[in-house]
Amino acid sequence: MVRLDRVARLVSLRVGQGRRHGRLSVWFRPRSYAGSVTANRDRSTPTRQRDGVDWVIGTRADVSWISDGTVTGLEITSAIPPIYADYCTIELPETELDDDSQRRHDQALVGALSGHSGAQPWWLGYLEMGSGEDVVFSDAPRVTLYSGWHYVLIEAGPRQAASWRSYGFEGPWKGPLPDLMFPRDRSWLMSTLWDDDWTCVGGSAALVTSLLDHPDLRTRARRVALGEDATPPGHIAR
Repeated sequence: MVRLDRVARLVSLRVGQGRRHGRLSVWFRPRSYAGSVTANRDRSTPTRQRDGVDWVIGTRADVSWISDGTVTGLEITSAIPPIYADYCTIELPETELDDDSQRRHDQALVGALSGHSGAQPWWLGYLEMGSGEDVVFSDAPRVTLYSGWHYVLIEAGPRQAASWRSYGFEGPWKGPLPDLMFPRDRSWLMSTLWDDDWTCVGGSAALVTSLLDHPDLRTRARRVALGEDATPPGHIAR
């Protein structure tokens, strides 16, 4: 069920944006992606600096496979292209004010994704939902996905996904993790759409099973199949 406090907080942002179409501690051994994120890129590639690193900013070419593979509707393909072996949805934690619940959720999600990624960079997408929204690099070029929504796309890694946005009342209402994440080899995709209070994931059967079995996710995770309504029970898709 849609929570009234979340609706009230976003009502000014959601007009005309219908879908139908503190910090996170590092709980795994971080890898350095600084060398690899700029590899095989020419000097015209946009970058932004943070933590002493020039991070590559993504372009339309990096997400065209998502645009080409998703369609407006209630199915998982509204967020995830139909190219994966398995799919699931994960409802966001029920309370905004309980940072501990949000941290456990985020740690479980990023930990599971990391376990099925290997040593490669991730693309992190931050959805621009309104003025003042933390998209990490406010002056970076945007890419457009789904229903004309704009994202700042950055090639980084799980450590940055877990630490670049803050917890608490000043942080994003859906939590500090990026709204869109996928590794360079596109072996999985995670996307939390504008209007949804759940996350969509596509990947291997092993990845989806690890999410469904995780003690901090399993009560809110549900496997979905292509062709069926992916809206979690009790929720409303817009």
